[in-house]
Amino acid sequence: MPEPDSRSAQRPTGPRKTLLNLFGLLGPDEAEKPLRLSDRPEATNDLIEHARAFQNLRVSDVMTPRVDIIGIEDTATLSELVRVCVESEHSRLPVYSDNLDHPVGVIHVKDVFKLLAPSDDRRIPDWDALVTDRLKRELIYVPGAMSATDLLLKMQTERSHMALVIDEHGGTDGLVTLEDLLEAVVGDIADEYDDDEVDELVETAEGQIEVSGRVELETLEERLGLRLFPENSEEEVDTLGGLVAVLAGRVPQPGEIIPYAAAGIDIEVLDADQRRIKRLRLHRHERKPDLIPEDV
Repeated sequence: MPEPDSRSAQRPTGPRKTLLNLFGLLGPDEAEKPLRLSDRPEATNDLIEHARAFQNLRVSDVMTPRVDIIGIEDTATLSELVRVCVESEHSRLPVYSDNLDHPVGVIHVKDVFKLLAPSDDRRIPDWDALVTDRLKRELIYVPGAMSATDLLLKMQTERSHMALVIDEHGGTDGLVTLEDLLEAVVGDIADEYDDDEVDELVETAEGQIEVSGRVELETLEERLGLRLFPENSEEEVDTLGGLVAVLAGRVPQPGEIIPYAAAGIDIEVLDADQRRIKRLRLHRHERKPDLIPEDV
């Protein structure tokens, strides 16, 4: 009985071939073959189109901008680390020394759980202990110009779910997770911690608008008829929270009002912590009534 050709034996088939084809990771001879996902043409066509568009995306297109990154300093105690894990609701946190431009690794929340698990000698955790150095893992560093497809392969090869995006000067520009890459193809992947009201606009009786800091500027522009993207800013921002941080030059605290004359609004911070702007209220500037010329 003839032995199977080694190349054909290693050739991907079935679901794996479908995924590789979607992300453009097959060779030309394999990619030319028909791609069939299901008998539901609308859902299938959308997935295929998104996957093919994914091949043209750069890391900078899918990353979380620097102003929205939640990390932990390498001098944090166990108590501080647990607090940030709970408040952020993230499973992984980048670790930095002094500021985000000096990253040193990443901490997984499951490693934090191991420290909190009951021990045989029933000792209470030392909440003042400095634990980041022994908990941190290696972190991937990539440029924003890297293709999203290449990063997906790199994450698969290095068995990592997070990468830090570095700018041309070596500073931190953003952060990308495996979930960010997958959502670029299949859309938002909701879990029990996701805020279902990110895009919800609540109008008060006074005509003010309350909204999440994570809402996209493009969404707000379409729904409110405002021009929000800053024209002369050197920093790229996509969310309202990111815009406010750029306008203020820092992360403002609850109660602060940031004027934005170019858009004719003032932005009030309703909820925020030291790292992230969570909820905002928009106050439109009152327009002066047009003067009606007197009859001559």
